[in-house]
Amino acid sequence: MVRILGGWKVVDIRANSRHALLISGEELLTGPESWILRPVHDAVLLFIVVVTALTFDFTNGFHDTANAMATSIATGALRPRTAVALSAVLNLLGAFLSIKVAATIASGIVSSTAITLPIVFAGLLGAITWNVITWSFGLPSSSSHALIGGVIGATLVSAGTSAVHGHSIVAKVLVPAVLSPVIAGLVAALATRLAYRTAQPDERPRSHRYFRFGQLASASLVSLAHGTNDAQKTMGVITLALIADHRLTAHADPPPWVIVACGIAIAAGTYFGGWRVVRTMGHRLTHIEPPQGFAAQTAAAAVLLTATQGGLPLSTTHITSGAVLGSGVGKREARIRWGVAGSMLVAWLLTLPAAGLVAAGIGSIVDGGGSLQVILVAVVAGALLFGVWLWSHRNPVTADNVNDFGDPADRALEDLEHPVLEQAG
Repeated sequence: MVRILGGWKVVDIRANSRHALLISGEELLTGPESWILRPVHDAVLLFIVVVTALTFDFTNGFHDTANAMATSIATGALRPRTAVALSAVLNLLGAFLSIKVAATIASGIVSSTAITLPIVFAGLLGAITWNVITWSFGLPSSSSHALIGGVIGATLVSAGTSAVHGHSIVAKVLVPAVLSPVIAGLVAALATRLAYRTAQPDERPRSHRYFRFGQLASASLVSLAHGTNDAQKTMGVITLALIADHRLTAHADPPPWVIVACGIAIAAGTYFGGWRVVRTMGHRLTHIEPPQGFAAQTAAAAVLLTATQGGLPLSTTHITSGAVLGSGVGKREARIRWGVAGSMLVAWLLTLPAAGLVAAGIGSIVDGGGSLQVILVAVVAGALLFGVWLWSHRNPVTADNVNDFGDPADRALEDLEHPVLEQAG
């Protein structure tokens, strides 16, 4: 006799005396004492989840291209296509430098033993949905928080609050989410102020050339840090899926093929270029000059690399956005568009709950279902997201016009933006 219970196959190998069989602390049935548990593998469903995870990694890449390269593109330090190509290569290399963040995602956010493959799928689809929607408006929201929110929302529907590590989420996600952009902003503001004080006004054209060269190094460092931190998040989710399918034990490290696949996916997405978000970060927040770009990128890279060493799944978007705003504050008489900054803040606050709600809705549909149910949901979601993509291309932003600030493509954010205010130095 064979029965399937919660991803385990209960096999009756011989009939003997009766006793209660316990799985995860619950009495599920009474049967022969010779019953044994064997894991059930669903190769088709696992394949769907892995493909969905790599799709998220791709959207993470093109959504977050602006984090590393927006200021270099805005100041003319790098041509747009050259910038995204360099960033893509460094994102790929960064994926191989550490797995501490992957371990946090795989076991530090939710209980890996309470997760099923459909729930991992629901969490990923919730994150992808939020990424595509915010990208269509050119809003630099956090892919990291979308992923974490999606996983939490789907887990709550399936396994309840006991499977969510609330203390770890507060300590490793929420508190750093508040502190990291503030720290990056303060460091960037101080660095910008010092950069402008070191050069007299008549020396600035020459010093700006030097800072453009410096941006090559600082932008490269941010790209490397982005690959190190963000690619690991998808590694952690795929590892979580492999644990859910009983192919890895709890707390296992990502297999080498997972690291390679995630590195390639985020690099490909980066090269694709999320030009809408690049325009917002490079032009819509504040006008950026080379000293500001260098200061913002250096501050962002320092904070991000420090967080990665601590295994903190920080938002690269929050850090770089805070640094760009700080570079505006640090320059006297800089114009800061606080309306755009406010829209970004709203997107940040909504990311975790919004992605979580979408994932929870999807999770309630697919939880306990099989491959066919998950495929149907994926097809419907894919069609809807493709519709969002088509809508966004009514006024396309590309590598050719990303620096043409003020053209009709900016109208997508006009309803979200308040009047420009002058920021005193």
